[in-house]
Amino acid sequence: MLVKVVVLTGAGISAESGLATFRDADGLWQGHHVDDVATPEAFHRDPATVHRFYDDRRRELRSVVPNPAHLALARLEQVLGDELLVVTQNVDDLHERAGSRRVVHMHGELLSALCDSCQGRFAWDDDLGDAPACPGCGNDTLRPDVVWFGEMPYDLDVIERALVEADLFVAIGTSGAVYPAAGFVRMAALAGAKTLELNLDPSETSHLFDDARHGPAGKLVPEWVADVQALSR
Repeated sequence: MLVKVVVLTGAGISAESGLATFRDADGLWQGHHVDDVATPEAFHRDPATVHRFYDDRRRELRSVVPNPAHLALARLEQVLGDELLVVTQNVDDLHERAGSRRVVHMHGELLSALCDSCQGRFAWDDDLGDAPACPGCGNDTLRPDVVWFGEMPYDLDVIERALVEADLFVAIGTSGAVYPAAGFVRMAALAGAKTLELNLDPSETSHLFDDARHGPAGKLVPEWVADVQALSR
């Protein structure tokens, strides 16, 4: 019987809901070079373009819905409760809309704003490009609460503690190329956890997992969750 499970989700799980990923073959994200919209330097150089980009992404998010993989993970939480932690590299809210509650957004959230002045973080679903006042300090210094390249991911202490306590680590829809997330499988395995990859194609770290299954997340994740539910009865 599984006791503690940590699930890492990446862009592949949200791609099946129709959201574009950073790692398209042409190196662009929605027609933009990542360096132009996902670094602190880009924001300081051209805040209007960066705000417009994320305002568009926030609107786009309203047009998509959770897919069977998101819904299956929410069902798994109903079985495992606090023994399941979903760590996502995605900035969308599809896990939450599917019903998951124990979710850590290590790369921030589209539906949140960060104030450069007071460092407050605020739930936010409107545009930021018109320089609204910060709800905390009143300054017009809000930015997308998204962890850009060169910035430190959120809640690494929480994630690392969960990994070393886990009995099973599962990576879903992630390339295995970006650290620190790419190192999670090693950390969990060294602490004694079993490891499983569920990915459309083999990732750069597939060889490190005890088991790797390849195909659409919308098929593989519900199948795996059904297996866990059967074992839990």
